Amino acid sequence: MEQNVQVCPTVDKTKIALPRVLSLWDVIMIVVGGIIGSGIFLSPSEIAVAVPAPVLMLAVWVVGGIFSFFGAVAFAELGAAMPEAGGIYVFLREAYGPLISFLFGWTLFLVIDSGSIATLAVAFSHNILPRLVGMSPTMMKLVAAAFVLFLGVVNYVGLRWGARLENWTTYLKTAAIAIIVIGVFFFARGHGSVRNFVEPSPGPFKFSLLGAFGVGLIASLWAYKGWEAATYSAGEVKNPQRNLPLGILIGTISVIVLYILANLAYLYIMPVGKIAASEGRVAIDIMQVISGPFMAWLITFLILFSILGAANQNMLTSPRVYFAMSRDGMFFKKIAECHPKFLTPHISIMAITVWAIFLTLTGKFNQLFTYVIFGEWIFFGMTVASVIVLRKKRPELERPYKTWGYPVTPVVFVLAALFVAYKALTSQFKNAMGGLLIIIIGIPAYFFWRTDQKGVKLSMVGIGLLLASAFGRFFLLATSTGVVRWLVYAVGAVGAIMILAGLAMASREKDGRPEVPTK
Repeated sequence: MEQNVQVCPTVDKTKIALPRVLSLWDVIMIVVGGIIGSGIFLSPSEIAVAVPAPVLMLAVWVVGGIFSFFGAVAFAELGAAMPEAGGIYVFLREAYGPLISFLFGWTLFLVIDSGSIATLAVAFSHNILPRLVGMSPTMMKLVAAAFVLFLGVVNYVGLRWGARLENWTTYLKTAAIAIIVIGVFFFARGHGSVRNFVEPSPGPFKFSLLGAFGVGLIASLWAYKGWEAATYSAGEVKNPQRNLPLGILIGTISVIVLYILANLAYLYIMPVGKIAASEGRVAIDIMQVISGPFMAWLITFLILFSILGAANQNMLTSPRVYFAMSRDGMFFKKIAECHPKFLTPHISIMAITVWAIFLTLTGKFNQLFTYVIFGEWIFFGMTVASVIVLRKKRPELERPYKTWGYPVTPVVFVLAALFVAYKALTSQFKNAMGGLLIIIIGIPAYFFWRTDQKGVKLSMVGIGLLLASAFGRFFLLATSTGVVRWLVYAVGAVGAIMILAGLAMASREKDGRPEVPTK
């Protein structure tokens, strides 16, 4: 006797929508947690070296905060008007078309966010953790890889888990800054001096002083970077027209206040010259001065969670960009899938996890990361400029929030972004050209996903390999010799062969098409 067996219908994972589960508080925590990494605890010395006068040092942090706020108000308008997964990718697509947006997403995956995760993992395992426990070089690498894997697993099993981790690490890093500020201003009797806020004076104005201020400003803009990433998860924010712009603005202003308070605390205890000489230990050294080794140990311990939270922000948000690209047909098809149980872009999370671990273990992430400073700030400038472009291009677009100070604030931010890109170009010309080549390699990748012709696809792969070979030869592996260099040449040769084969195949495909009858 035959039995009717019911088969569950196949679920198309590329059609499952990401749920809106992030609250206003979650957005604020993503912004604050992504901006505050290890920099505010360890790197004010870089700015003190550039501008060895406390008034200028504080001015750098204030001006950097103002510029960041101007960028944030522009992103708030864009995010509220287009609350979709992908953030910057979506804004660039609507303003300038699919090529520019693809090149941003390509660079974000290949270097920007994967490199950020790898950099933070290595800072965690190589720079901070060994101050608490002894570790061998091999163990450091394993810890760095485990760090990335842990973040990947947490965010794979649910957005709510990733958001909880972000919230708690943000509480801890904010507590670390609070401990420093309260400890300095309420318990550092006899250790500080208000003179440190004004001495030494910057002296008479010189053009060289303006250049030094610019160097310090670039460092502060990097320290403030991170407010943009909340827009990547716009497709998962509840009531995004309200919560996304409000979260971006509250989070950015909160960090500006925290950063200025932290720097006032540093200067109260240490003259600017000592901060410059602290070599990335300023927060730890100050706690050692005012409260002894235990509090210095505690701040070091909390910095670990600060780094974890900053890296988690990248893992929490950036996979939504690759997910959006794939759903546009502009990336690998599997990356468009949403997990039917966990409701996360799980393949996208797996992809960035594997690639970040690879960069961590090979040790090339830092070199790659320096290449994209030029290109990344060009993308930032273009995104903020898209507020102006879309006001003209799509005047009918509903804008629940409009940029404060328009058009002055977006123009000022664009000029600041161009300044950072210009300084990167002039001070590190070779690195800037390397970053430009990384972006250019994305052009054949773009056309690979835009066409259905197999011959054209093969040619695009060949062009990509040829350009990648050039990048390896002249930038990433420029000092390599012997077998490595010949392997680079071999990749280029394979690319050239694939270009020729693809062109021949494309020609045959064209000749084999039936002619369209004319009337």
